[in-house]
Amino acid sequence: MRSYRIDEFGGPASLKIVAEETPRPGLHQVLVRVRASSINFRDGMILKGVFGPMVSRGIVPLSDGAGEVVAIGEGVTRFKVGDRVMPTFHPHWIGGKRPEGSMLGLGGDTDGTLRDQMLVNEQALIGIPSHLSFEQAATLPCAALTAWSALVTLQQLCPGDTVVTLGTGGVSIFALQLAKLFGARVISTTSSDEKAARLKTLGADETINYKANPDWDAEIKRLTAGKGADLVVEVGGAGTLGKSFHSVNPNGRIAIVGLLAGMSGGEGFDFLSWIATTYRTGVGSRQDFEQMNKAIAYHQLAPVIDKTFDFSEAPAAYEYFLAQRHFGKVVISHG
Repeated sequence: MRSYRIDEFGGPASLKIVAEETPRPGLHQVLVRVRASSINFRDGMILKGVFGPMVSRGIVPLSDGAGEVVAIGEGVTRFKVGDRVMPTFHPHWIGGKRPEGSMLGLGGDTDGTLRDQMLVNEQALIGIPSHLSFEQAATLPCAALTAWSALVTLQQLCPGDTVVTLGTGGVSIFALQLAKLFGARVISTTSSDEKAARLKTLGADETINYKANPDWDAEIKRLTAGKGADLVVEVGGAGTLGKSFHSVNPNGRIAIVGLLAGMSGGEGFDFLSWIATTYRTGVGSRQDFEQMNKAIAYHQLAPVIDKTFDFSEAPAAYEYFLAQRHFGKVVISHG
């Protein structure tokens, strides 16, 4: 079988395809033929070697994928050959509080999905909603579940709540789509009027072009009659956190998700004047994933895919993704 491994940290050229033996499932293991995978921001950080020292060279990248069961080991009861499945981001987090210890997930502290076949413990798999293709399903394990957790982990989102999403990456698009399922009002920021129009078609109630209007936090206060938003899904990091604090109401909350705008050097904010509950969103458990899938299946939600590449074009897929011009998810089809 074919596997991509990170030969050395750097750019997409660091991805090397290698031939490996097809593994055999052992006790409670399932052999999955991976049919599609997708790229997240953290995958780019891992490739560049800036995600952390715990990531080792030679790892198979990518956390997100979808495929079908081709063999099962002794004792497997949750799945059968032919079932369509997705691996969970955190293989050992079934439910409850997030476990302690290393939680880098697939493609971080254990081999990921950018390969033809992978062995997965049956407890670390979940079924695919019947209306989704493999390519669509491959967008869910990290980006969609992160967005879901941002909306419901600390406090259940309610109809009429105002949610702010930043940009048009995978998590932000899913946060918009899922927030609308709850009946929330969504204000989305973006870098162009063209993207703003596309966000409107997905249900955004208002959009703000942050290049034309860099004081987007003040615009959010204006759009909410001075009250501020109830929730900001914060994917920017230090570069946008100050404005996120200025965007929420005194009882609002900020879900810390990503670092798209950098890890340092962000503008300051007045903690005494602007109070909000902040919490880190660490993707989610298998039970969270199952709950989200119920909502996705019931509402027939369709993930937004910007572009799909062939397995042989994985380095080009990374190049395209790292240019950050995509709208939604970048997917790799394994055939």
